[in-house]
Amino acid sequence: MVSICLYFQVHQPYRLKQYSVFDIGKRSNYFNEGKNRAVLSRVARKCYLPTNKIMLSLLEKHPEFRISYSFSGVILDQFSEYAPEVLESFQELVRTRRVEVLDETYNHSLAFLYSKKEFADQVRLHRRKIRKLFKYSPTVFRNTELIYSNELGKEVERLGYKAVLAEGADHVLGWRSPNFIYSVPGSKMKLLLKNYRLSDDIAFRFSNRGWKEWPLTAEKFGSWVSAINGSGNCVNLFMDYETFGEHQWPETGIFNFLKKMPEELSKHPDNDFKTPSQLVRSYKPVADLDMPYMVSWADLERDLSAWTGNDMQRAALQKLYELEEPIKNSGDKALLKEWRRLQCSDLFYYMCTKWFSDGDVHKYFNPHDSPYEAFITFMNILKDLTQRTAMKVVA
Repeated sequence: MVSICLYFQVHQPYRLKQYSVFDIGKRSNYFNEGKNRAVLSRVARKCYLPTNKIMLSLLEKHPEFRISYSFSGVILDQFSEYAPEVLESFQELVRTRRVEVLDETYNHSLAFLYSKKEFADQVRLHRRKIRKLFKYSPTVFRNTELIYSNELGKEVERLGYKAVLAEGADHVLGWRSPNFIYSVPGSKMKLLLKNYRLSDDIAFRFSNRGWKEWPLTAEKFGSWVSAINGSGNCVNLFMDYETFGEHQWPETGIFNFLKKMPEELSKHPDNDFKTPSQLVRSYKPVADLDMPYMVSWADLERDLSAWTGNDMQRAALQKLYELEEPIKNSGDKALLKEWRRLQCSDLFYYMCTKWFSDGDVHKYFNPHDSPYEAFITFMNILKDLTQRTAMKVVA
């Protein structure tokens, strides 16, 4: 038997305004509300609303169909501010009881790398938000950018979760397959690995006419998944929800593919659909999987270099987390909220230089003309936030 696990990440950051050195001490509205509203409206129109409509129809048509979502706290905030109808459509999906919601860091942050206390605080904030909006208590965790290591797995277990998602990276797996459940060494925590090849066939290669498998049909994809029967228990298809309608435009046929996919995946009598928590209950780990170093989904390296690979990124992150104690001691909730929004991983992704010349993925809805502009803007904002914090502490 092969169980198909469909998981989608739903996230958009709060993008920054252009903020020069002359703005420091004069204005403290850091976020580009116009840009953020426009981006969310576009993605809602092209992706969230039409895809949610399709998903609801698929759940009604196929009783065996299951899907899972992980929402960043900041996208849920933006739904409330800019597009409440999108939030309502997701809530309708969750009410079917065949949709699982996962937990993550509230601010889509890299907090685990810099402050275990802040990481735990954000996880708890996210848990409360999910309970409030969806009446749901997640048991499975997905860290920002699928960043994972043994240490994170044990910390997430301490916070009460039963399983965690991670990238099925070749350099970690070696000869092993991502199509089994593994366990965290020295822990009862279960590890669910992304089958990145099959996931990326949809998320990245679907519209690539130069790809030898183009065009990708639901029938063809279903046959690939079914071929895993006998050599795996689960096929974890993890991808950004914006794959549907935004990264892959409707003209590519992505919506027609989605509509046909459940039926084609179900044609093999031993295939079924499961959510992450159902996988955890259904299958035992085949072995421990040792990941002593951080692994992520990003780029060929599957490491942290997309966010911490250059001196600008490391300096910005260091200065940001140096503010944790004074901001929390200030007792100012507005400062704390802004500081947490500045932790969003996208803001450091915009500073990435390694692929800037040819890496369109780093430019997706990027408000900055270069990684250097992104860094300068961020550091100017951080200088203003530092001054505001010092004034609160002194007062």
